[in-house]
Amino acid sequence: MIAKNNPTNQLPNEMKSTFKELNMFKHLRNAGIRKSFGFSCAYIFQLIFCLILENKNWFRMLESKKATEVPAKDTVYRFLNQSTFNWRRFLLLLVAHTIGKVSKLTRHDRPKVFILDDSSYDRNRSKHVELLARCFDHASQKMRFYKGFRMLTLGWSDGATFLPVDFSLLSSKKSQINGISENVDKRSSGYKRRKEALQTAPEQIPGMIARAMKAGIDASYVLMDSWFTQQPLIKDLTEQGLSVIGMVKKLKQRYLVDGKRVSLDQLYRLATPTDGKKDILRSIHATQANGVPVKMVFVRNRNKKSDWLAILSTDCTLSDQEIIRIYGMRWDIEVFFKTTKSLLKLQKEFQSRSYDALISHTTIVFARYIVLSWQNRCSTDDRTLGGLFYELCDEVNDLDWAVALQQLIELLEDTLKHTNKRIQKLIKSQLQQWIAGLPNYIRIYLSISACES
Repeated sequence: MIAKNNPTNQLPNEMKSTFKELNMFKHLRNAGIRKSFGFSCAYIFQLIFCLILENKNWFRMLESKKATEVPAKDTVYRFLNQSTFNWRRFLLLLVAHTIGKVSKLTRHDRPKVFILDDSSYDRNRSKHVELLARCFDHASQKMRFYKGFRMLTLGWSDGATFLPVDFSLLSSKKSQINGISENVDKRSSGYKRRKEALQTAPEQIPGMIARAMKAGIDASYVLMDSWFTQQPLIKDLTEQGLSVIGMVKKLKQRYLVDGKRVSLDQLYRLATPTDGKKDILRSIHATQANGVPVKMVFVRNRNKKSDWLAILSTDCTLSDQEIIRIYGMRWDIEVFFKTTKSLLKLQKEFQSRSYDALISHTTIVFARYIVLSWQNRCSTDDRTLGGLFYELCDEVNDLDWAVALQQLIELLEDTLKHTNKRIQKLIKSQLQQWIAGLPNYIRIYLSISACES
Protein backbone atom coordinates (compact mmCIF):
# COMPACT_ATOMS: atom_id res chain seq x y z
CA MET A 1 0.00 0.00 0.00
CA ILE A 2 2.88 2.39 0.81
CA ALA A 3 6.62 2.48 0.55
CA LYS A 4 8.48 2.50 3.84
CA ASN A 5 11.02 5.09 2.75
CA ASN A 6 8.37 7.66 1.79
CA PRO A 7 5.44 8.06 4.20
CA THR A 8 3.42 10.16 1.75
CA ASN A 9 3.36 7.63 -1.08
CA GLN A 10 0.10 6.10 0.14
CA LEU A 11 -1.74 9.39 -0.23
CA PRO A 12 -3.70 10.29 -3.37
CA ASN A 13 -2.42 13.43 -5.07
CA GLU A 14 -5.33 15.49 -3.70
CA MET A 15 -4.54 14.35 -0.15
CA LYS A 16 -0.81 15.08 -0.48
CA SER A 17 -1.42 18.75 -1.12
CA THR A 18 -4.05 18.95 1.64
CA PHE A 19 -1.76 17.28 4.21
CA LYS A 20 0.95 19.76 3.32
CA GLU A 21 -1.42 22.72 3.37
CA LEU A 22 -2.82 21.79 6.80
CA ASN A 23 0.66 21.02 8.26
CA MET A 24 -0.47 17.56 9.35
CA PHE A 25 3.04 16.23 10.10
CA LYS A 26 4.00 19.33 12.05
CA HIS A 27 0.93 19.00 14.29
CA LEU A 28 1.74 15.33 14.94
CA ARG A 29 5.26 16.24 16.05
CA ASN A 30 4.09 19.15 18.22
CA ALA A 31 1.62 16.85 19.98
CA GLY A 32 4.41 14.46 20.93
CA ILE A 33 3.24 11.77 18.50
CA ARG A 34 6.65 10.47 17.43
CA LYS A 35 8.87 7.40 17.65
CA SER A 36 12.64 7.02 18.01
CA PHE A 37 12.97 3.94 15.75
CA GLY A 38 10.99 1.69 13.44
CA PHE A 39 8.12 2.86 11.29
CA SER A 40 7.51 6.58 11.83
CA CYS A 41 4.29 7.82 13.42
CA ALA A 42 3.55 9.87 10.30
CA TYR A 43 3.77 6.68 8.21
CA ILE A 44 1.43 4.69 10.48
CA PHE A 45 -0.98 7.63 10.88
CA GLN A 46 -1.40 8.01 7.14
CA LEU A 47 -1.73 4.25 6.72
CA ILE A 48 -4.71 4.24 9.11
CA PHE A 49 -6.04 7.51 7.67
CA CYS A 50 -6.23 6.02 4.16
CA LEU A 51 -7.92 2.74 5.12
CA ILE A 52 -11.24 4.41 4.35
CA LEU A 53 -10.02 5.05 0.78
CA GLU A 54 -9.22 1.35 0.37
CA ASN A 55 -12.69 0.43 1.66
CA LYS A 56 -11.09 -2.12 4.02
CA ASN A 57 -10.61 -2.51 7.73
CA TRP A 58 -7.22 -3.54 9.10
CA PHE A 59 -8.10 -7.25 9.19
CA ARG A 60 -9.05 -7.25 5.50
CA MET A 61 -5.93 -5.25 4.63
CA LEU A 62 -3.70 -7.92 6.17
CA GLU A 63 -5.49 -10.58 4.13
CA SER A 64 -5.18 -8.69 0.84
CA LYS A 65 -2.38 -8.80 -1.74
CA LYS A 66 -0.85 -5.72 -0.12
CA ALA A 67 -0.19 -7.48 3.18
CA THR A 68 3.55 -7.72 2.46
CA GLU A 69 3.77 -3.95 1.95
CA VAL A 70 2.27 -2.88 5.29
CA PRO A 71 3.52 -3.22 8.88
CA ALA A 72 2.44 -6.11 11.08
CA LYS A 73 -0.72 -5.86 13.13
CA ASP A 74 1.21 -5.36 16.39
CA THR A 75 2.93 -2.26 15.02
CA VAL A 76 -0.36 -0.54 14.30
CA TYR A 77 -1.98 -1.53 17.58
CA ARG A 78 1.05 -0.39 19.60
CA PHE A 79 0.66 2.97 17.88
CA LEU A 80 -3.05 3.17 18.72
CA ASN A 81 -2.57 1.96 22.31
CA GLN A 82 0.19 4.44 23.20
CA SER A 83 -1.02 6.42 26.23
CA THR A 84 1.73 9.08 26.05
CA PHE A 85 0.54 10.52 22.72
CA ASN A 86 -1.40 13.75 23.22
CA TRP A 87 -4.18 13.23 20.68
CA ARG A 88 -6.24 16.11 22.07
CA ARG A 89 -3.43 18.56 21.41
CA PHE A 90 -3.03 17.21 17.87
CA LEU A 91 -6.74 17.70 17.12
CA LEU A 92 -6.74 21.23 18.57
CA LEU A 93 -3.65 22.23 16.56
CA LEU A 94 -5.10 20.80 13.36
CA VAL A 95 -8.55 22.32 13.71
CA ALA A 96 -7.22 25.72 14.85
CA HIS A 97 -4.98 25.86 11.77
CA THR A 98 -7.87 24.84 9.50
CA ILE A 99 -10.29 27.33 11.09
CA GLY A 100 -7.72 30.06 10.50
CA LYS A 101 -7.85 29.25 6.78
CA VAL A 102 -11.65 28.99 6.72
CA SER A 103 -12.08 32.29 8.59
CA LYS A 104 -10.27 34.14 5.80
CA LEU A 105 -13.10 33.08 3.50
CA THR A 106 -15.87 34.16 5.88
CA ARG A 107 -17.29 37.67 6.29
CA HIS A 108 -16.34 39.28 9.60
CA ASP A 109 -19.97 40.01 10.43
CA ARG A 110 -21.05 36.40 9.89
CA PRO A 111 -21.68 34.61 13.22
CA LYS A 112 -19.22 31.88 14.16
CA VAL A 113 -20.42 29.37 16.74
CA PHE A 114 -19.37 26.52 18.97
CA ILE A 115 -21.81 23.59 18.89
CA LEU A 116 -22.14 21.08 21.74
CA ASP A 117 -23.86 17.71 21.56
CA ASP A 118 -23.34 14.07 22.41
CA SER A 119 -23.90 10.84 20.51
CA SER A 120 -23.76 7.15 21.28
CA TYR A 121 -20.51 5.22 20.84
CA ASP A 122 -21.70 1.59 20.72
CA ARG A 123 -19.66 -1.40 21.86
CA ASN A 124 -22.60 -3.75 22.44
CA ARG A 125 -20.64 -6.90 21.57
CA SER A 126 -17.76 -6.08 23.92
CA LYS A 127 -17.20 -7.37 27.45
CA HIS A 128 -13.68 -6.37 28.44
CA VAL A 129 -13.26 -2.88 26.92
CA GLU A 130 -11.65 -0.49 29.37
CA LEU A 131 -14.16 1.87 31.08
CA LEU A 132 -17.08 0.20 29.29
CA ALA A 133 -20.39 1.38 30.74
CA ARG A 134 -24.12 0.92 30.35
CA CYS A 135 -25.44 4.13 28.79
CA PHE A 136 -28.85 5.49 27.89
CA ASP A 137 -29.45 6.78 24.38
CA HIS A 138 -31.80 9.73 24.86
CA ALA A 139 -31.60 10.72 21.17
CA SER A 140 -32.89 7.41 19.82
CA GLN A 141 -36.58 6.98 19.15
CA LYS A 142 -36.35 3.59 20.88
CA MET A 143 -34.99 5.27 24.06
CA ARG A 144 -32.66 2.30 24.55
CA PHE A 145 -29.80 1.28 26.79
CA TYR A 146 -26.53 0.17 25.19
CA LYS A 147 -23.00 -0.83 26.17
CA GLY A 148 -20.37 1.70 25.20
CA PHE A 149 -19.72 5.40 25.79
CA ARG A 150 -21.30 8.82 25.30
CA MET A 151 -19.26 10.79 22.78
CA LEU A 152 -19.44 14.40 23.98
CA THR A 153 -18.32 16.57 21.05
CA LEU A 154 -17.50 20.25 20.63
CA GLY A 155 -17.62 21.58 17.07
CA TRP A 156 -17.15 24.91 15.28
CA SER A 157 -19.18 26.27 12.37
CA ASP A 158 -19.49 29.41 10.28
CA GLY A 159 -22.74 28.21 8.71
CA ALA A 160 -20.97 26.76 5.66
CA THR A 161 -18.25 24.54 7.14
CA PHE A 162 -18.41 22.41 10.29
CA LEU A 163 -15.21 21.25 12.01
CA PRO A 164 -14.86 19.06 15.14
CA VAL A 165 -12.77 20.76 17.84
CA ASP A 166 -12.70 18.41 20.84
CA PHE A 167 -14.40 15.32 22.23
CA SER A 168 -14.57 13.06 25.24
CA LEU A 169 -15.75 9.44 25.44
CA LEU A 170 -17.77 9.51 28.65
CA SER A 171 -18.13 6.44 30.82
CA SER A 172 -20.18 6.34 34.04
CA LYS A 173 -19.42 6.00 37.73
CA LYS A 174 -22.76 4.39 38.55
CA SER A 175 -23.24 2.16 35.49
CA GLN A 176 -19.60 1.26 34.88
CA ILE A 177 -18.88 -2.29 33.71
CA ASN A 178 -15.06 -2.14 33.61
CA GLY A 179 -12.67 0.19 35.38
CA ILE A 180 -9.35 1.86 34.52
CA SER A 181 -6.46 -0.44 33.66
CA GLU A 182 -3.80 -0.64 36.37
CA ASN A 183 -0.98 -0.66 33.80
CA VAL A 184 -1.47 2.94 32.67
CA ASP A 185 1.14 5.53 33.66
CA LYS A 186 -0.68 8.06 35.84
CA ARG A 187 1.50 10.87 34.46
CA SER A 188 0.40 10.32 30.85
CA SER A 189 -2.23 12.22 28.90
CA GLY A 190 -4.03 8.90 28.40
CA TYR A 191 -4.61 8.55 32.15
CA LYS A 192 -5.91 12.12 32.38
CA ARG A 193 -8.49 11.37 29.68
CA ARG A 194 -9.54 8.26 31.59
CA LYS A 195 -10.20 10.37 34.67
CA GLU A 196 -12.16 12.86 32.56
CA ALA A 197 -14.30 10.00 31.23
CA LEU A 198 -15.75 9.57 34.73
CA GLN A 199 -16.90 13.21 34.91
CA THR A 200 -20.32 14.40 33.83
CA ALA A 201 -20.83 16.38 30.62
CA PRO A 202 -21.58 19.73 32.37
CA GLU A 203 -18.32 19.35 34.31
CA GLN A 204 -16.28 18.90 31.11
CA ILE A 205 -17.89 21.48 28.83
CA PRO A 206 -16.34 24.67 30.37
CA GLY A 207 -12.87 23.10 30.07
CA MET A 208 -13.50 22.16 26.43
CA ILE A 209 -14.54 25.71 25.59
CA ALA A 210 -11.58 27.19 27.47
CA ARG A 211 -9.07 24.96 25.62
CA ALA A 212 -10.59 25.86 22.26
CA MET A 213 -10.43 29.60 22.95
CA LYS A 214 -6.86 29.29 24.26
CA ALA A 215 -5.94 27.61 20.96
CA GLY A 216 -7.09 30.78 19.15
CA ILE A 217 -10.45 29.54 17.86
CA ASP A 218 -12.87 32.45 17.56
CA ALA A 219 -16.63 32.15 18.17
CA SER A 220 -19.39 34.37 19.51
CA TYR A 221 -22.08 31.84 20.48
CA VAL A 222 -22.41 28.38 22.00
CA LEU A 223 -25.32 26.33 20.63
CA MET A 224 -26.76 23.49 22.73
CA ASP A 225 -29.84 21.31 22.78
CA SER A 226 -32.17 20.98 25.77
CA TRP A 227 -30.00 18.32 27.49
CA PHE A 228 -27.23 20.86 28.16
CA THR A 229 -29.12 24.17 28.53
CA GLN A 230 -28.90 24.28 32.32
CA GLN A 231 -28.64 27.46 34.31
CA PRO A 232 -25.29 26.75 36.10
CA LEU A 233 -23.62 25.80 32.79
CA ILE A 234 -25.07 28.85 31.03
CA LYS A 235 -23.58 31.09 33.71
CA ASP A 236 -20.16 29.41 33.40
CA LEU A 237 -20.12 29.97 29.63
CA THR A 238 -21.26 33.60 29.82
CA GLU A 239 -18.45 34.26 32.30
CA GLN A 240 -16.04 33.10 29.58
CA GLY A 241 -17.38 35.87 27.32
CA LEU A 242 -19.64 33.74 25.11
CA SER A 243 -23.37 34.02 24.45
CA VAL A 244 -25.49 30.89 24.73
CA ILE A 245 -28.39 29.90 22.46
CA GLY A 246 -30.18 26.68 23.26
CA MET A 247 -33.50 24.94 23.55
CA VAL A 248 -35.03 24.73 27.03
CA LYS A 249 -36.98 21.87 28.55
CA LYS A 250 -39.95 22.29 30.85
CA LEU A 251 -38.20 21.57 34.15
CA LYS A 252 -38.33 23.11 37.60
CA GLN A 253 -36.09 25.99 36.57
CA ARG A 254 -37.48 29.40 37.49
CA TYR A 255 -37.18 32.77 35.78
CA LEU A 256 -37.56 36.28 37.17
CA VAL A 257 -40.03 38.66 35.51
CA ASP A 258 -40.87 41.92 37.29
CA GLY A 259 -39.59 40.44 40.55
CA LYS A 260 -41.74 37.29 40.30
CA ARG A 261 -40.37 33.75 40.02
CA VAL A 262 -42.21 31.93 37.23
CA SER A 263 -41.95 28.57 35.49
CA LEU A 264 -41.46 28.14 31.73
CA ASP A 265 -45.21 27.59 31.20
CA GLN A 266 -46.01 30.76 33.13
CA LEU A 267 -43.32 32.61 31.17
CA TYR A 268 -45.06 31.59 27.92
CA ARG A 269 -48.37 33.05 29.14
CA LEU A 270 -46.64 36.31 30.11
CA ALA A 271 -44.82 36.62 26.77
CA THR A 272 -46.03 39.07 24.14
CA PRO A 273 -47.56 37.41 21.03
CA THR A 274 -45.84 38.28 17.75
CA ASP A 275 -47.74 39.49 14.69
CA GLY A 276 -47.25 38.31 11.13
CA LYS A 277 -44.78 35.55 11.99
CA LYS A 278 -46.19 32.13 11.25
CA ASP A 279 -43.97 29.89 13.40
CA ILE A 280 -42.73 32.43 15.97
CA LEU A 281 -45.43 32.60 18.63
CA ARG A 282 -44.11 34.82 21.43
CA SER A 283 -40.97 36.29 22.99
CA ILE A 284 -40.08 37.84 26.33
CA HIS A 285 -37.09 39.16 28.27
CA ALA A 286 -36.43 37.55 31.66
CA THR A 287 -33.66 36.77 34.15
CA GLN A 288 -32.50 33.37 35.28
CA ALA A 289 -32.54 32.56 38.98
CA ASN A 290 -28.72 32.91 39.02
CA GLY A 291 -28.91 36.45 37.64
CA VAL A 292 -28.16 35.89 33.92
CA PRO A 293 -30.47 38.00 31.67
CA VAL A 294 -32.01 36.01 28.81
CA LYS A 295 -34.42 36.39 25.94
CA MET A 296 -36.89 33.54 25.45
CA VAL A 297 -38.43 32.91 22.02
CA PHE A 298 -41.36 30.48 21.73
CA VAL A 299 -41.83 28.71 18.39
CA ARG A 300 -44.39 26.26 17.13
CA ASN A 301 -43.58 22.56 17.51
CA ARG A 302 -43.75 21.14 13.97
CA ASN A 303 -44.33 17.62 15.29
CA LYS A 304 -47.26 18.76 17.41
CA LYS A 305 -48.95 21.93 16.18
CA SER A 306 -50.75 22.57 19.46
CA ASP A 307 -47.47 22.62 21.40
CA TRP A 308 -44.54 25.05 21.50
CA LEU A 309 -40.76 24.94 21.97
CA ALA A 310 -38.68 27.49 23.88
CA ILE A 311 -35.31 28.79 22.62
CA LEU A 312 -33.16 30.75 25.06
CA SER A 313 -30.56 33.37 24.17
CA THR A 314 -28.26 35.24 26.55
CA ASP A 315 -27.68 37.85 23.81
CA CYS A 316 -30.82 39.90 24.36
CA THR A 317 -30.01 42.28 21.50
CA LEU A 318 -30.76 39.67 18.81
CA SER A 319 -34.11 39.67 17.03
CA ASP A 320 -36.42 36.66 17.25
CA GLN A 321 -35.63 35.63 13.67
CA GLU A 322 -31.87 35.96 14.20
CA ILE A 323 -31.97 33.76 17.32
CA ILE A 324 -33.81 31.02 15.42
CA ARG A 325 -31.51 31.36 12.38
CA ILE A 326 -28.35 31.00 14.47
CA TYR A 327 -29.79 28.11 16.45
CA GLY A 328 -30.50 26.34 13.15
CA MET A 329 -26.73 26.03 12.65
CA ARG A 330 -26.76 23.39 15.41
CA TRP A 331 -27.97 20.85 12.84
CA ASP A 332 -24.42 20.74 11.40
CA ILE A 333 -23.26 18.54 14.26
CA GLU A 334 -26.04 16.00 13.62
CA VAL A 335 -24.82 15.70 10.02
CA PHE A 336 -21.30 15.26 11.37
CA PHE A 337 -22.33 12.36 13.63
CA LYS A 338 -24.15 10.64 10.77
CA THR A 339 -21.21 11.07 8.40
CA THR A 340 -18.52 9.80 10.79
CA LYS A 341 -20.51 6.71 11.74
CA SER A 342 -21.95 5.79 8.35
CA LEU A 343 -19.14 6.81 5.97
CA LEU A 344 -15.91 7.29 7.95
CA LYS A 345 -16.14 4.01 9.93
CA LEU A 346 -16.19 5.45 13.45
CA GLN A 347 -16.51 2.66 16.09
CA LYS A 348 -16.28 -0.05 13.37
CA GLU A 349 -12.79 0.05 11.83
CA PHE A 350 -10.80 -1.17 14.85
CA GLN A 351 -11.94 -3.37 17.73
CA SER A 352 -9.61 -2.78 20.67
CA ARG A 353 -10.04 -3.16 24.43
CA SER A 354 -7.77 -0.21 25.23
CA TYR A 355 -9.30 3.19 25.98
CA ASP A 356 -6.24 4.78 24.32
CA ALA A 357 -7.08 3.01 21.04
CA LEU A 358 -10.64 4.35 21.16
CA ILE A 359 -9.32 7.91 21.64
CA SER A 360 -6.64 7.67 18.95
CA HIS A 361 -8.89 6.11 16.30
CA THR A 362 -11.71 8.59 17.00
CA THR A 363 -9.19 11.44 16.58
CA ILE A 364 -8.04 10.02 13.24
CA VAL A 365 -11.67 9.77 12.07
CA PHE A 366 -12.20 13.41 13.12
CA ALA A 367 -9.04 14.34 11.18
CA ARG A 368 -10.53 12.63 8.10
CA TYR A 369 -13.62 14.78 8.45
CA ILE A 370 -11.54 17.97 8.82
CA VAL A 371 -9.55 17.16 5.66
CA LEU A 372 -12.70 16.36 3.68
CA SER A 373 -14.45 19.52 4.95
CA TRP A 374 -11.51 21.67 3.89
CA GLN A 375 -11.39 20.01 0.46
CA ASN A 376 -15.12 20.54 0.09
CA ARG A 377 -14.75 24.23 0.98
CA CYS A 378 -11.91 24.56 -1.54
CA SER A 379 -14.01 23.00 -4.29
CA THR A 380 -17.04 25.23 -3.64
CA ASP A 381 -15.37 28.56 -2.80
CA ASP A 382 -13.37 30.24 -5.59
CA ARG A 383 -11.38 32.22 -3.07
CA THR A 384 -9.53 29.07 -1.92
CA LEU A 385 -7.58 28.48 -5.13
CA GLY A 386 -4.22 28.84 -3.44
CA GLY A 387 -4.20 32.65 -3.56
CA LEU A 388 -4.54 32.55 -7.35
CA PHE A 389 -7.99 34.12 -7.11
CA TYR A 390 -6.67 37.21 -5.33
CA GLU A 391 -3.68 37.53 -7.65
CA LEU A 392 -5.91 37.36 -10.71
CA CYS A 393 -8.32 39.87 -9.19
CA ASP A 394 -5.47 42.29 -8.48
CA GLU A 395 -4.11 41.85 -12.02
CA VAL A 396 -7.52 42.39 -13.59
CA ASN A 397 -8.12 45.47 -11.45
CA ASP A 398 -4.73 46.91 -12.41
CA LEU A 399 -5.37 46.19 -16.06
CA ASP A 400 -8.79 47.83 -16.02
CA TRP A 401 -7.40 50.88 -14.25
CA ALA A 402 -4.44 51.21 -16.62
CA VAL A 403 -6.56 50.78 -19.74
CA ALA A 404 -9.10 53.31 -18.47
CA LEU A 405 -6.40 55.89 -17.77
CA GLN A 406 -4.74 55.35 -21.15
CA GLN A 407 -8.07 55.71 -22.93
CA LEU A 408 -8.73 58.93 -21.02
CA ILE A 409 -5.43 60.42 -22.21
CA GLU A 410 -6.10 59.33 -25.81
CA LEU A 411 -9.55 60.91 -25.64
CA LEU A 412 -8.00 64.14 -24.38
CA GLU A 413 -5.49 64.13 -27.25
CA ASP A 414 -8.27 63.67 -29.81
CA THR A 415 -10.13 66.59 -28.30
CA LEU A 416 -7.05 68.81 -28.45
CA LYS A 417 -6.80 68.32 -32.21
CA HIS A 418 -9.99 70.31 -32.67
CA THR A 419 -8.78 73.32 -30.67
CA ASN A 420 -6.43 76.19 -31.59
CA LYS A 421 -2.67 75.92 -31.03
CA ARG A 422 -2.61 78.18 -27.98
CA ILE A 423 -5.09 76.04 -26.03
CA GLN A 424 -3.32 72.84 -27.21
CA LYS A 425 0.00 74.13 -25.89
CA LEU A 426 -1.51 75.14 -22.54
CA ILE A 427 -3.30 71.84 -21.95
CA LYS A 428 -0.29 69.76 -23.07
CA SER A 429 1.87 71.68 -20.62
CA GLN A 430 -0.52 71.00 -17.74
CA LEU A 431 -0.81 67.30 -18.75
CA GLN A 432 2.97 66.88 -18.86
CA GLN A 433 3.32 68.37 -15.39
CA TRP A 434 0.63 66.02 -14.08
CA ILE A 435 2.27 62.94 -15.65
CA ALA A 436 5.71 63.98 -14.34
CA GLY A 437 4.26 64.02 -10.82
CA LEU A 438 2.90 60.49 -11.03
CA PRO A 439 4.70 57.67 -9.12
CA ASN A 440 6.91 55.46 -11.27
CA TYR A 441 4.76 52.35 -10.69
CA ILE A 442 1.84 54.20 -12.32
CA ARG A 443 3.83 55.79 -15.14
CA ILE A 444 5.01 52.36 -16.40
CA TYR A 445 1.42 51.45 -17.26
CA LEU A 446 1.11 54.45 -19.60
CA SER A 447 2.63 54.97 -23.03
CA ILE A 448 3.03 58.69 -22.67
CA SER A 449 5.52 59.42 -25.42
CA ALA A 450 2.82 61.03 -27.53
CA CYS A 451 1.93 63.41 -24.73
CA GLU A 452 5.52 64.32 -24.05
CA SER A 453 6.34 65.05 -27.69
